[in-house]
Formats: sequence, structure tokens, C-alpha cells
Amino acid sequence: MIQAGDFKNGMTVIIDGQVHQVLEFQHVKPGRGQAFVRAKIRNLETGATVNRTFRPDERFPPAPIEKREMQYLYDADGQYFFMDTDTYDQVGLSAAQLGDAVNFLKEGMVVKVLQTGEKTLGVELPTAVDLKVVETEPGVRGDTAQGGSKPARLETGAVVQVPLFVNAGDVIRVDTRTGEYVERVS
Repeated sequence: MIQAGDFKNGMTVIIDGQVHQVLEFQHVKPGRGQAFVRAKIRNLETGATVNRTFRPDERFPPAPIEKREMQYLYDADGQYFFMDTDTYDQVGLSAAQLGDAVNFLKEGMVVKVLQTGEKTLGVELPTAVDLKVVETEPGVRGDTAQGGSKPARLETGAVVQVPLFVNAGDVIRVDTRTGEYVERVS
């Protein structure tokens, strides 16, 4: 059993009979009253994300999750298809099951697909991915006193804030957990 006080980002537990993944958590110790854990959790079966509070001593059973390495192939009609690199089995996931991961999927990318029994729940992306900037405004010379940023559209369709020196055609590294620019890749 896992206590709410021991939550970690990415941990999977069973809450109310369904598999949930902890996206974010925070221990809160108010001046008066008891401490509690505020967590943002995603139901891996429905894709719904909710914020909940728990007592630190509440216990939850760990979810039996198997992680299989699969390669992203393509998307068609709202389904995203992945292939097991060992057995060549294919599985299709909806955009709701993938959540924000849809913004960072690139054809040929290897990800970990989360499964419990025969049911596929979602994917776990690498912490950072390298993506090409397709469209962005040109940076204005001398407009860097405050370390400004501008929006840039990536090859996957995602829009992230980048520094002014990044141009269309550049390849940048993006943190998949936060969706933020990390660095320009040469």
C-alpha cells in the first residue's frame, strides 16, 4: 500500500477502483489544522484529470502497470498507432488516452506504452524530445533586454514559447513534462 504522503510524479495507484497516475503533488502544512496532500491526478482509463486532496496517511494499492517499448507509427481518424518493437503487435490509442503527449509525438519515436492486463492506458514519453521549429516570428534586434520570448509552432503542431534568437528551421529540445523550451540543438 502507498500512502498519499509518499506520492511521486508519475506514480500509478488505484483510487476508487480505477487506475490513476499522479501528475503533480504538493504537501501542504497550514498554520492551523492538519497537513494534507494536494494532487493533480489523471484517470488512465478515461483520460480525465482532476485535482484532489488527501490526508497524508490515506493508503492506496499500487497499480499493476506494465511498460512496453513501442514505436509510434502514424495517426488516422483520431487514433494513434504504436508497434511493439519485439513482437510487431500494433495498438491504437485515442487522443484522450494520450493527453498532452499528442503534442510531442513524432513518427518513428520510441515510447513506453502503459498497460494493465490486456488494457492499454497511455504512453510515457522521454523527458525531452528534439523537434524542428516550423513557424515563428523573426526576433527583433535589440529587443532582448528582458530576455523576451515568442511563440513557435513545432513540426508536431505544438506551440511553445522560445527565446528571440530561435528561428524557423532550428531544432530545439522541449521538456515533455512541462511543454517548455530547454535549449537549441545544433
